[in-house]
Order: sequence, then C-alpha cells, then structure tokens
Amino acid sequence: MRKTATTERGGRIPAQPGPRDVTGQGSSEVPAVPDPSADSVIPGAGPTAARPGERPTVRLREDGPDEQPRYAPEWLELREPADAAARAHDLLDPLRIRLANLPGKSGLVIHDLGCGTGSMGRWLAPRLDGAQHWVLHDRDPYLLHFAAVASPRVSADGSRVSVETRRGDVARLTPDALSGASLVTASALLDVLTREEIDTLAEACTGAGCPALLTLSVAGRVDLTPSHPMDTEIMEAFNAHQRRSGLLGPDSVTAACEAFSERGATVRLNPSPWRLGPAEAALTAQWLRGWVGAAVEQRPELKERAERYLRERLEACEAGELTVLVHHTDLLALSRPTGGAA
Repeated sequence: MRKTATTERGGRIPAQPGPRDVTGQGSSEVPAVPDPSADSVIPGAGPTAARPGERPTVRLREDGPDEQPRYAPEWLELREPADAAARAHDLLDPLRIRLANLPGKSGLVIHDLGCGTGSMGRWLAPRLDGAQHWVLHDRDPYLLHFAAVASPRVSADGSRVSVETRRGDVARLTPDALSGASLVTASALLDVLTREEIDTLAEACTGAGCPALLTLSVAGRVDLTPSHPMDTEIMEAFNAHQRRSGLLGPDSVTAACEAFSERGATVRLNPSPWRLGPAEAALTAQWLRGWVGAAVEQRPELKERAERYLRERLEACEAGELTVLVHHTDLLALSRPTGGAA
C-alpha cells in the first residue's frame, strides 16, 4: 500500500532473502541505514510506490499477480525512536481498564496489523501487565521474521510475552479472524486505507467486541521553524498526494471515528506529533526528501522551486537550525464486549 514520507512509503523492490523461519527463533540481519547526507531517499521514506493501493509492509488488495514483498527496514529503524516518543500515553489508562475487565482472561491476545519490524510491540508490550501473546500480521516474510526475533519477551510486570506471525491480507479481516482477541493495534495504517477498508476494519473489531489502538495517522499539518513561504504550498500538495487512488490520507481519522462510532464503539483521540530537532537530523533529512518528493510528484510544476526549497531546508537541518512538528493522531476505539470476544 502506498505510504507517504511521514509513514512507511516505499519505491524499489530490494533483493529478497531466501526462505526464513518466522517463529521468533534465530537471527535477522537488517541493512545498515544509508548516509542521510546522501541524495537518495531511504526506501520507505520516498514518494513512489510500485502499485496504487500498496505500501511496503501491508497488502490490502489481492487484485493482481503475487509479487515479491516490498520492505523498508532502514526507514522503519530510523523512525522508530520518533514514533515511540510521539505515541499518546494518555490513551493507555482507559485501554488498561478495559483489558483488566475482560472476563475469563488468563492473558492478552494482541493482533498487530502491518507490524513491519515490530516497533508497536516493542513500545506497547512493556507498558501492559500480564501474559501476552502477539499475533503479528504483515505481507513481508522478512519483516515478520525480524519482528518476531526482536519482540519483547516480558510485559510490564515480568509476565511472559510470546509471538506468532501471519502473512496475509488485512482487507479480509473479519470478526471470526479476531475470535479470542483482546486488542487490535496498528501504527501508521489508517491514512493508507480507503473508506471501505476502514469500515471493514471497524466491522471486524466491533463484531468481535475487541478494542483497537491505532496510532500515528497523519493529520495533514506540519509546522517548520523557521517558517518559509513555500511551507503551505508543499504541505497542500503533499496532502493531495496522500489522497490519491481513493486513499483517505489526512481524512482517515475522521472516517475511522465515524466507522467505529456508528458501530457502537466509544472513540478517544489524542495528538501524537513527531517533534524533530537537531538530535533527529538524520530522520528530518529523510522525511524532508520524501515530503517534498511527494509534493512534486503530485504537482510537477513545483519542481524547480521545490528543489531550491529542499536544498535550503536540508542546509538548515544540517546546521541544527531547523525544527519540525509533524502532526499525527492516535485513536482508541473501545467496542462493546460481545459473546464472541474472549
């Protein structure tokens, strides 16, 4: 599925590793992060996806021949600290209360959709008490293997955390597929869905009586300091790029609120912005290239001015003179418990 620079967008098809064990045993090698001062964009940060309706780590539509998965572990690794710092801690208390009140539970079963390299599990598992079993969903076996190997082994109170991996189509998620689930979670997913796909996700979660914690959806707003006359023009072109092919982009959180609320869930939202300063210069440089690249892909007539803009912004970034606030939103949907939920 196509992603933008603030999430997990990808372009090229890297050489794929051979068959791997994805049970959580063994080791995984992740390519080194390229030099951020280079002109190239890390796969995953750039604007071009191979096919409309895809991003590197999730396939939502089985509408063509099976292809090699696309992955961008370098980008996911680079952005993980900013993701962890941004996620909304205020949503964890109501989530903990709901999970603590689940009837007859000897442990939590958590489905992580589009898990990538497993950063959501590394952030959330140590913040929840009790035994946990994580079901990691992704279309890329390489990322599934890495996520399983790098998953936490203990929860907040020292209880055991186990994992399993599933490679499949998130669009086919149903209440039956979530039978026994305590929680569905995802990071940077909503903004690459269509309205129909968000309805499918909400139907599956509410049908199973399962809460959903969906983090880091782009909000369509970016604040750069110092400001520049082209900031708004680039931002608007980028947002238009996000809405290509029927994807919701910055409209996704509103659509998800409606979809879950219409099905009886209680929805809470909290801001979760990236706060990028001199200490995050490598991430900022890659984000800038992808952000401007997507804007130019959407509006080619911006190319000459955008190149000058990008050059100035990268120089300010390298000098430690640029700060960026990339706005995201975290969503917690508390569905009504049903007989189908364990």
